[in-house]
Amino acid sequence: MLYESEIKEQAVSDLLAELPVAPQPYAANLARGVEEHQARIDALISKHAIDWSLDRMPVVDRALMRIATLELGWRPDVPTSVVISEAVELAKAYSTDDSSGFVNGILATIAHELRPDEDKIDLRP
Repeated sequence: MLYESEIKEQAVSDLLAELPVAPQPYAANLARGVEEHQARIDALISKHAIDWSLDRMPVVDRALMRIATLELGWRPDVPTSVVISEAVELAKAYSTDDSSGFVNGILATIAHELRPDEDKIDLRP
């Protein structure tokens, strides 16, 4: 949904309203959460993506990191290791050859900032 929203330059809420079949509730909630907190999420990603602007990143990487950052910052019920490993696996499957390492590195630093009490967790894929 985030990918489609960005490609179509359409708000997630508008896209969700137009879907012929409602998505899974968790997916819709994540998409709405990213839309609601996008300015803060993008600021976090930009802060930790040294020498990379958001516009320069593959659309899939941006979407994955936005979802993962939302979960890290606003979904404390989702374990850090799960957030990062799922984003990395999706990057491996759906993005460039270098994306998994890129996504892992940025999310690990975001996790360290947003969840400092978990700084001893091994976040490598």
